[in-house]
Amino acid sequence: MSAPASTDRTPQVLRVLICDEMNPGLLDHDGFQIDYAGNMDRSETLRRLPEYDALITRSRTKVDRELIDAAGPRLKVIGRGGVGVDNIDLEYASLRGLLVLNAPESNNVSAAELAVMHLMAAARGLTRSDRKTRAGEWDRKFLGLELKDRTLGIVGLGRIGSMVADRAQGLRMNVVAYDPYVPESKFERLGVTRAASLDELLGQVDFLTVHTPLTEETTGMIGARELALLKPDAIVVNAARGGIIEEQALVDALHSGHLFGAGVDVFVDEPPTADHIFLGAPNLGITAHLGANTREAQERVGAEIVSRVLAALHGDVSKGAVNAPALDPKTLEALGGYLDLGEKLGRIQAQLLPGAYDIEVTFRGEFPVDPAPVVSSVLVGYLSGSTDERPNMINARALAKERGLNLAVREQTDSPDYQTEVIVKVSTQGPAQGPDKARTRTVGGTVFGRSPRLTRLRDYRVELEPEGYILIASNQDKPGAVAQLSTLLGTWGVNIAGMALGRAARGGEALFTLTLDEGLSAEQLRAVRDLDVIDSAYLVRV
Repeated sequence: MSAPASTDRTPQVLRVLICDEMNPGLLDHDGFQIDYAGNMDRSETLRRLPEYDALITRSRTKVDRELIDAAGPRLKVIGRGGVGVDNIDLEYASLRGLLVLNAPESNNVSAAELAVMHLMAAARGLTRSDRKTRAGEWDRKFLGLELKDRTLGIVGLGRIGSMVADRAQGLRMNVVAYDPYVPESKFERLGVTRAASLDELLGQVDFLTVHTPLTEETTGMIGARELALLKPDAIVVNAARGGIIEEQALVDALHSGHLFGAGVDVFVDEPPTADHIFLGAPNLGITAHLGANTREAQERVGAEIVSRVLAALHGDVSKGAVNAPALDPKTLEALGGYLDLGEKLGRIQAQLLPGAYDIEVTFRGEFPVDPAPVVSSVLVGYLSGSTDERPNMINARALAKERGLNLAVREQTDSPDYQTEVIVKVSTQGPAQGPDKARTRTVGGTVFGRSPRLTRLRDYRVELEPEGYILIASNQDKPGAVAQLSTLLGTWGVNIAGMALGRAARGGEALFTLTLDEGLSAEQLRAVRDLDVIDSAYLVRV
């Protein structure tokens, strides 16, 4: 009698290689073999990597094409302890279908506490007193400021900004924040007063701290004009990203005495040169980008990235995804134009109505394949530039949930005007808000061939290519509105590349869109809105 066939169905052990020095926490996890070899030589990493399903690094190991190619087909996940991923070729990893993860939240507590430390140090003149005491001058005449009952302004109410708000409230401070991308419900939950604009925030605060990503919109957002709006003897802190507060403007405000003090943990160029303007500025506390540098944060980084990599190997990619591996060729071929359209519609809505509570995506008509990935592309567009993490096709839904966005997806088999159409509606109305605060914006589009087209703005039908700068204006349907606006744009040398018109009824409200070769300044946009023939005007960049 022959021996029975083996019934051993023990699942394959998944192997993880940690090649950089870190504190990874426990290495004993069922179903996994985790090999820790801090500061592994590159040649050894290249040799051993084909035996592993995942690689975990810090900033030392360069994960370039050579290393990715050496890994072979077994490697599925690359984990990067900490925030930055500059040492990883994200584009090539995505093309190879590799998921890249990081663990940015591990540093949040440390970063928030450093910002509060800078606030307190500036208020009590720590840097000034330390310098004088070391020089042999015993100066007890300096009068600092108490934090209690003062108003702290926070620009950016993401994870770190929220933690700073919580700690400031513990110090009995009043907290006001400006973040147009956060729904009202979060302000209410945190007990933070919402400022309608940056200028409104600046005019009422005693202390100011910034906690927003560095984007085209936020670079230099606090300059000389903004600092001048602060109360005399205000305190300013930047422990987020170098360049959000203009460096020269900050130094000038300190030298002039308009600011009581300031604290910075970040520079535009790091490390700074020996003649950097910050180094000679009065009443300025400086740290060397130490926001993440605590023992506890470093321990959390290692343990968290290991946890996320193990979860990803079991199919849970909801946390920490940095890139989006390429969709399979069939899906990409069928939905390529719609993915582009979805991101553009989301990006337009983020500018028309930031801080939404609800997002509804409706698919009309028969799509060539399941259009579900388009929902993620809409969220990528809506969240881009407004979150601590960079949104992508993998993490967009998780980031939206964390933000407090309610997502609804609807499908309608009939599309009355086009073969297929994607409609995106966003609303600020939530359960904690009254009907008088409800605001809604609707945009829609379709794809001609592989080229996205904008087909709907509010209740109006339009048709234009969503590219570059788009000026959206409403007016009463009477002759002369387009001509007056075109004349005004011409005086500024702004060229109109395209135009689309729409109206609800003859003689009623009408809407027209102009595609511009360049953007408009805030002053120019105000001048457009001041035209008698214009009811409202918005500028979006796609």
